[in-house]
Parts: sequence; structure tokens; C-alpha cells
Amino acid sequence: MTAPDRPCPDFDADFRAHFRDLLVWRRDVRRFRTDPLPDGLLERLLDLACLAPSVGLSQPWRFVRVDDPARRDAVRAEFERCNAEALAAQGPDRARLYARLKLAGLREAPCHLAVFVDPDPAQGAGLGRRTMPETLAYSAVAAIQTLWLAARAEGIGLGWVSILRPEVMNGLLAVPAEWRLVGYLCIGYPAEPDDVPELERAHWEQRHPLSDVLFQR
Repeated sequence: MTAPDRPCPDFDADFRAHFRDLLVWRRDVRRFRTDPLPDGLLERLLDLACLAPSVGLSQPWRFVRVDDPARRDAVRAEFERCNAEALAAQGPDRARLYARLKLAGLREAPCHLAVFVDPDPAQGAGLGRRTMPETLAYSAVAAIQTLWLAARAEGIGLGWVSILRPEVMNGLLAVPAEWRLVGYLCIGYPAEPDDVPELERAHWEQRHPLSDVLFQR
């Protein structure tokens, strides 16, 4: 193994503090300004997303930018159908809270991006996924998280829409049948940046401490 071409950077205390701020201020955005993104910004962010780790270096993520108004309308209609079903499945108290959780990104966000996973990419030659094929989808999720942080560093918000039927989305966006939807992302400038998750502010759920999720064996 050869030595790196350049020395490893020093991630000092100031960098670590700023990185923590980036994590705290990364929010799932539901309301956006309609201002367009600067030319080339999305491509630059996606370049960074492709630096995410992936099983076997397979890079199984597939990005589909959705610009066509008719396709956007069809996606929004699919969301509204699925959202109505999700609302009906809630109990009375939760249903009232759920109804107040408005997702305006499908109408307001200037950029729509569907992220799919290719379940059998040639790249990577199958390394690391024989016993856990779901690591391909995990790799696509890592790319989304990397994109999310890169976007927030530019003052851009991201909203992850999951209330959609993956098999329907393949048809709406005319992608290969074997691809699997991981997330539909609304991207743009947030209307109201905040360091507290909206679901906490709406009293839907609270973030749990590390002690609730860390186990020892």
C-alpha cells in the first residue's frame, strides 16, 4: 500500500465544534422557500454524496432528478393517497397530531430528487453483500446522509419523503423495475431553519438519550 499523496488534515477542536453544529442544525425540512438553487450546486452536492461509504465500493445509489411538472404532480398525488391511508391508520389522538404535520415540500421545494438502489450492481463484484444484501440499501442511505450534511453546510434544507409506494414510483419515474426506491428528497432553502426537530416541536416524539439505545454484552 502506497503512502497518501497529501498529509491527513488536522480536524481540530474548532472543526469538531462546527461539525457538531452541522449535525444539530441538519433537520428534516417540511417547508421551503421557492427560490431556485444556484446553477451547478446540486451536481456539486451529489459529487460529495458519492464520497459516501458503500459495501464493496459498489456505489449502488441511483439519483433521478425530477423536473417534469407532470411527473411531480403524479408523485404528489401518490403521496396524498398514501398519506390519507396513513392518517386513517392512526388512533384518534395521534390522528389529530398527524393531520397537523403538513408536508409542503412537494409543492414548494425547487428541486426533487428520487434516490434508488440498484440491487445487483456490477461494481464491487458482490464483495460484502452475500450474507447481508441489504447493505446495498444501507449504502444508498449513507449517500443520502452525506448529501444532507453537505446541503446543510450550504444553507440548503432537505426533506425525506417516505410515504410513497416504491413499486408505483418506479412506474411514475420510468426507471428499471429492479431498482428500489430508498427516498424521495425535496431540496431547497428552508422557510424556517431550526435546531429542534419539527416532530419534537409538534409533540409527536422526543429524541431519546444514548443510555436508552446503548447495550453491553
